[in-house]
Amino acid sequence: MSAADEILDIVDENDVVVGESPRGEAYARGLRHRCVFVQARDADGRLFVHRRTATKLVFPSLYDMFVGGVVGAGESYDAAALREAEEELGVSGLPSPVPVFKFLYDNGAGQTWWSAVYEVRCDLPVNPQTEEVAWHAFLTEEEVERRLTEWTWVPDGLAAYELLRERRATG
Repeated sequence: MSAADEILDIVDENDVVVGESPRGEAYARGLRHRCVFVQARDADGRLFVHRRTATKLVFPSLYDMFVGGVVGAGESYDAAALREAEEELGVSGLPSPVPVFKFLYDNGAGQTWWSAVYEVRCDLPVNPQTEEVAWHAFLTEEEVERRLTEWTWVPDGLAAYELLRERRATG
């Protein structure tokens, strides 16, 4: 099955399931669905950062400071966070990602999804999926901050990163 054929739950503005749709159709019609964002840090506290492959359905070739993706129909946010983190990092046996907060991403141009943000520590050697990750590195927080204006980032991940940074600052 291709990524476009994956079945997603379609949700309303309150994150209540109102139907199902193939992923490609949900994207084409701007149907609200669910996603997970997992901020992965290595043993030294550095952030996993990657550039998405050119074949991604959404935001191809852009940089991201989260791993993650869509939540499948009937799947919980927690299960999707662990599945996506292990898939994208290319590891197994990762501890369960810790939920931090949820927010509604809406760019006003038909891209809208409920987004659950998680954190996880990955002490395992990573072997990212070549279908999803074109380049990767673990960067310090300072390096990520410096790159925010130099690289083109996925807008939903950037929104999640800014919200997470605000939460940490107000503590």
